[in-house]
Amino acid sequence: MSTDRQRDPAPETPADAAERWRHWHGQREAAVSSSYGPLSLTGTYWLSDFPEGRIPAVPGEWREDGGEVLLSARAEDGITVDGKPLTGTVRLAADHGPVHASRVATGGRRLVVLRREGLWAVRDFDPGSEARSAFRGIEATPYDERWVVPGVYRPYGAERSVRVENADGRERGLGLAGELVFELHGGEHTLQVAVEEDGSLWAVFADATSGRDSYRFRFLRPAAPAADGSVTVDLNRALLPPCAFADHFICPFPPPGNTLDTAVAAGERRQLTH
Repeated sequence: MSTDRQRDPAPETPADAAERWRHWHGQREAAVSSSYGPLSLTGTYWLSDFPEGRIPAVPGEWREDGGEVLLSARAEDGITVDGKPLTGTVRLAADHGPVHASRVATGGRRLVVLRREGLWAVRDFDPGSEARSAFRGIEATPYDERWVVPGVYRPYGAERSVRVENADGRERGLGLAGELVFELHGGEHTLQVAVEEDGSLWAVFADATSGRDSYRFRFLRPAAPAADGSVTVDLNRALLPPCAFADHFICPFPPPGNTLDTAVAAGERRQLTH
């Protein structure tokens, strides 16, 4: 009979955590600058703005038809659907997968069907975009363990929706499932958060650095809380929203109460361009 005992893994050291953060940061830069990352978005076109069905920058004819979009194309439009040339009309639902897997393409571009609050749009992702060519990285504060603090998630009795302005100037609903409470710089802070499908949390927040030393607002995505609601809040991983990389995203602004009265000089701050 073996007398070996399985040892608990060694606790993570600050050096280990810093290395994990550097790996995460490198992956973020690679994802942002990938062929169909946020830098490649060159337009979001709401079909209600083009009732005749013709979008000047996008080939084909696009029309709303209740719960679907009708796309009509001729051979000279150069559109493919599911990898096959489209001549005629096809019915499309909203795309929910990764951009590179969207059904509609033209040349190297991907045309993504989007629906928000009953309105339909087409997004044009072009790997040859000027923003992608100009990108030189994401400016971020190096990892500091002092920005990792314990928190607790307190769910609401029922999900709430608040109207907030979006980056495109329109107001839309933002679903919120609860509050994330944590201490920072000697004070207690609260962020209203949504819960993602995998149980992780998502907050849109601003702080005393926003619009000056960092982008005007950022995202925070803590892991799923434990059964008792405890969650680690790692502000080293504060994220730039997609609209920090391309003007054509419709990111929501922070809901009321999600502007912290302290400086979060951590995480991603702005994109670097040449």
